Amino acid sequence: MATVESKFEVTAEKGTVSSILMRPPAAKQLIVIGHGAGANMRHANLERIATELYQAGIASFRYQFPYMERGGKGRDSQSTSLATVRQTVLKAKEMEPKLRLFAGGHSFGGRMTSMAESESPLPVDGLVFFSFPLHPAGKPALDRAEHLYGIDKRMLFLTGSRDKLADPDLRDQVISKLGKRATLHLLDTADHGYKILKRSRESDEDVFVEMIRVVCDWL
Repeated sequence: MATVESKFEVTAEKGTVSSILMRPPAAKQLIVIGHGAGANMRHANLERIATELYQAGIASFRYQFPYMERGGKGRDSQSTSLATVRQTVLKAKEMEPKLRLFAGGHSFGGRMTSMAESESPLPVDGLVFFSFPLHPAGKPALDRAEHLYGIDKRMLFLTGSRDKLADPDLRDQVISKLGKRATLHLLDTADHGYKILKRSRESDEDVFVEMIRVVCDWL
């Protein structure tokens, strides 16, 4: 497996962060993937997503936000998080200039990517959200969706039907308002971390295999 681990600077104040590039030999696309708020780039879910992408012939570039590089203490300011996303995308483009570039991430990583895109367009062809956190658990609201309407790029939302951070009615309202820019794929019985209910899930397909199959079709 062609895996390259490296460090690069995201801001002068915060210094360097770690990253993992996984590039299949015949890759044509690369997805930059940010981690969730309480996880890191080596979380089992991100490892599995990156591995499935690799097996499907798609490169991935995982990275740490500065606070997680420091061990997860003291969440970074929003400006630092957005700067991190931007520098990471530029680094990925520098490392693999011939690959078609996409960006996103799981939960927090995806939301920071979308906010960076809304602030100033990233040099990517689209955004991929693994469990976009529409609101905090138990607190349904649309505040976190407002910036999405200003994004003029294709967006793929991979969301579990039991995700407590994506109220079904609000989720569908957002997708409808985004129109043709957005594609929603519901993962039957999956929660925010992709745990499924085996007895009631209609499909026998592994949830991670399902996600990457959908990503490939969307790309």
